[in-house]
Amino acid sequence: MAVTGTITITTLLFFYVARAKWGTPVWLLAIGATVLLLVDLLFVAANLTKLVHGAWLPLLIGLTAFTVMTTWQRGREIVTAERAREEGPLPEFIADLRRSEEGRTLRVPGTAVFLNRGKQSAPLAMRANVEHNHVRHDQVVILSIETEPVPRVPAGRKVVVDDLGYADDGIIHVTARFRYMETPDVPGALAMLDPAQTEGSLRLDQASYYLSKIELRRGKARTMAPWRKRLFVATSYITADAAEYFSLPRDRTVIMGSHIEV
Repeated sequence: MAVTGTITITTLLFFYVARAKWGTPVWLLAIGATVLLLVDLLFVAANLTKLVHGAWLPLLIGLTAFTVMTTWQRGREIVTAERAREEGPLPEFIADLRRSEEGRTLRVPGTAVFLNRGKQSAPLAMRANVEHNHVRHDQVVILSIETEPVPRVPAGRKVVVDDLGYADDGIIHVTARFRYMETPDVPGALAMLDPAQTEGSLRLDQASYYLSKIELRRGKARTMAPWRKRLFVATSYITADAAEYFSLPRDRTVIMGSHIEV
């Protein structure tokens, strides 16, 4: 049952990719799918006679894995949308920050590195630091990590710098790309930067690293079934330590929390 079920699923995925990615004509897919799926489904039907004799086990395992993965995918979509709403657009945040520096926000010496998902939204930790503490560092690096499905990343694409529209405010965005088998080393990637691109030399030996930690809570909104919400919140605790995973120095890493309801 496990083998024939896997073959059938692989066949279905093949025809999905052929249509969605390659644009194969529907009539050609229909002919191929009819032939191949007929054979696969005959094998599946033959094995159904052994359902009560142990074939239920791989079906149960597959159904459990499918439920967990689809719940996680749906939950991540909800969290990503809510987080993007709370973070707000990064360009608007940078523009507001420049205006607020005239009176409400104090610049303090040092380098701050904020890990973020991209450059479309503002890091939650940076927003909280500005709105609640009313301070920002002289040098601010908003860092995004991208893991590419390639054995090696060319040196020219390893780190890419964006000044976010202002070349004199000390705030830059850095995209660091790593191989799929490589453990991300954030300090090592930042050490590769040219001071001419970073609006001054980064003081990495004294830099502070900020992480945004999201705590998930079950809300009243009907985004998912209650049991799926409980499953998603439970699986959210099975995550790696971000500071250790990104090779951040423990004594200079600040974790700022927030909560999101699903």
